[in-house]
Amino acid sequence: MIRKILFIAGLATLAFAAHAQDYVITKYGVKNGDSTKLNTKAIQAVIDRAAKKGGTVVIPKGTFLSGALFFKPKTKLRLENGAVLKGSDNIANYPLIPSRMEGRSQNYYAALVNAYKVPGFSITGPGTINGNGAKFWNYFWFYRDSMKRVGKEATNLEVHRPRLVFIWGSNKVKIKNVKLHNSGFWTTHLYQSNNVVIEDCDIRSPYKPVPAPSTDGVDIDVCKNVTVRNCYISVNDDGVCIKGGKGPTAHKLPENGIVENVLVEGCTFGESHAALTFGSESIHARNVVMRNCKINSTTPLFRFKMRPDTYQHFEQITVENITGKAGVIFEIAPWKQFFDLGGSTEKPFGTVNDITIRNIKIECDQVAQIQGNPNDKVSGITFSNIEATAKKPGIKTAYQGVKLENVVINGQPYTLK
Repeated sequence: MIRKILFIAGLATLAFAAHAQDYVITKYGVKNGDSTKLNTKAIQAVIDRAAKKGGTVVIPKGTFLSGALFFKPKTKLRLENGAVLKGSDNIANYPLIPSRMEGRSQNYYAALVNAYKVPGFSITGPGTINGNGAKFWNYFWFYRDSMKRVGKEATNLEVHRPRLVFIWGSNKVKIKNVKLHNSGFWTTHLYQSNNVVIEDCDIRSPYKPVPAPSTDGVDIDVCKNVTVRNCYISVNDDGVCIKGGKGPTAHKLPENGIVENVLVEGCTFGESHAALTFGSESIHARNVVMRNCKINSTTPLFRFKMRPDTYQHFEQITVENITGKAGVIFEIAPWKQFFDLGGSTEKPFGTVNDITIRNIKIECDQVAQIQGNPNDKVSGITFSNIEATAKKPGIKTAYQGVKLENVVINGQPYTLK
């Protein structure tokens, strides 16, 4: 009986191994050694082949140039040591398709790596996905400056550029031990995807010599149960950004929704616009925890962008056990970029409650600046065990619901005046 069980188990193991076959792209028609040759069709053919039986598409050592790739159910992606999947810098290699951008469902250009309804999808390293974004960045700044010269304002979407990774409607996703560099636009965008783990990743884009505009590290958009763990993140926009929709009726639209149960832990943040942002396209976030992280930045540790054209609710947010250097620890401020009521008679406002900031030891410009729009409702903010060395002593707040417990600024106990 025992032998029979072991035999059946062995067959099951062999069946699983066959199901989980590796598809090394250079064994299936993708040429190695010429990083200037566009390999989109050849790599996509390998993905399509892997999808038939299920398996992992493997990028071996070398640099492989590609446009948009579309992963399918039963496929995964692995980049071996020394492997680089390099994005084309020609937007023509990223098709315009139904997508999600800036809090709205709309047609937009595909990312370099796309996974739509791929349960169990994973991207693993230790190789690199490099967006090769410099051409897009240069043109973005050129275009924005040219609009300013004629008295006009340019939006982010007017200069067409691809994201690095876009995962939509895919649950139980893992992105592990991979380098995500130099995206043309947002780096990692999760939309309507639950139970996602991003860990041990190096996520970065430059500030110099050309800033990489709007290259958010991780955008979490209408998702639940997301963990970002032990990552290094330094990008020329928000590090981890909570999204979900924007506009006066955004809270009523089925494609929008809450971001809930997010854990950011053990991460190190370099320069960014903020390590954790409840963003310019966010309607509701609940139970978000950032803990045991380090920061070395001149911008906020975390902040709420309060849109006067969008109903927003941020609740049960905890930031704890943080060390390092930042601009401010916590910021609530109006966000009026591209304000648009769209002809609506609605009068949106934001609600912020149950915010805990504790066990923080940090150098900063100022501990906190807390002032939203006139109709916002803010309560239940607690600072506990804060040790700050600040250039501007004090906490600036427009609200009564701020509580201080053992807050020490520049060596002196601090109480609100």
